[in-house]
Amino acid sequence: MTPPNTAQAGTPAYDIDAIRADFPILGRTMHDKPLAFLDSAASAQKPHQVIDAVSAVYETEYANVHRGLYQISEAVTARYEGTRETIRQFINAAHTHEIIYTRNGTESINLVAYSFGRNFLEEGDEVIITELEHHANIVPWQMLRDEKGIVLKVAPITDDGELIMSAFEELLGPKTKLVAVAHMSNVMGTILPIEDIIRRAHAVGAKVLLDGCQSVTHIPVDVQALGCDFYVFSGHKLYGPSGIGVLYGREELLNAMPPFMGGGDMISSVTFEKSTWAKLPHKFEAGTPAIAQAIGLGAAIDYVNGIGLDAIGAHEADLLNYATQKLSSVEGLRIIGTAPNKASVVSFTLDYAHPHDIATIIDRAGVAVRAGHHCAQPLMARMDVPATVRASIGLYNNRSDIDALVAALGDVQELFG
Repeated sequence: MTPPNTAQAGTPAYDIDAIRADFPILGRTMHDKPLAFLDSAASAQKPHQVIDAVSAVYETEYANVHRGLYQISEAVTARYEGTRETIRQFINAAHTHEIIYTRNGTESINLVAYSFGRNFLEEGDEVIITELEHHANIVPWQMLRDEKGIVLKVAPITDDGELIMSAFEELLGPKTKLVAVAHMSNVMGTILPIEDIIRRAHAVGAKVLLDGCQSVTHIPVDVQALGCDFYVFSGHKLYGPSGIGVLYGREELLNAMPPFMGGGDMISSVTFEKSTWAKLPHKFEAGTPAIAQAIGLGAAIDYVNGIGLDAIGAHEADLLNYATQKLSSVEGLRIIGTAPNKASVVSFTLDYAHPHDIATIIDRAGVAVRAGHHCAQPLMARMDVPATVRASIGLYNNRSDIDALVAALGDVQELFG
């Protein structure tokens, strides 16, 4: 795979112009203005290395995987399974078969709720989440609660958006069977103290699921060092294609869990009387998978690795500080989520304009942000706002994008202020 067009390995330079050139969409204009794309937390743009990898599958080697005894099928199967090893290395899982392909992070969480939750949790068992969770890490547990009679507990956060650890600890007990929390908030950028969370959860015998959909794009993840039991993320936020996600689970747990779906490729044998299941990871991967998308995710991880998450994190931290300073000077602007340990997301409100109006107006200046509840309605209620504007930073953003945002907010002030 072609490496990203960056400085030589080992040098401190972060060649933002060369990186931006890798993303074709950043060369276009919106309303005759340069595109300032600040919505990577929803779905990141794709470098040509990923686009080319996906195109190459369809143009030169498309076939179904695992089933064809001919050259292109064997070749695409090798690339498809090679991505699984790429993912294993990326999050430092112990075994490649602990990497399960899904459609996205949401499906990964639902897989755990369905397969682990419905088979290993009983009435009265407790699952703990937090006030800052995405709907994908709330609704599956509510469905399980309504079906099985489990107890869903919610750990509170501060006005700054930090988890109140003392309150979290008070929720833990002998009935706690699972702690499911975001590694990083998709609304506020808060990075939770997951090492402490995992340690305290394991101390009472609970398993831990981490929603890494936001964090995996910004900070290195080592699932073995963390000791989490499940880790989930989506490809489309990691500069890869949509339609592909990942569930990491510890081998002994995945072996004990029944399949999520039935069909082809997840079986060992089938008769009309009985079916037996394939070994990991295929037990959880029924049907024809997202072949090109998985290979595209591998290309995206190669791209990110070529730049380095430490370098990406430093670049994004600088932009986050710059954006926070610039936005703090805007009259009537309130930043939602000011925890000291946060990354790459600034959510805000203006006291004279609704977030939807703000996003619509600044779009005319070529600035793309997200406005709404960001699939976190309980968090909006906790922070006492109906919605926010969210500017989220990716590895390709620069200070000009932030300047364009702040200038466009001046247009909003002229109209509504």
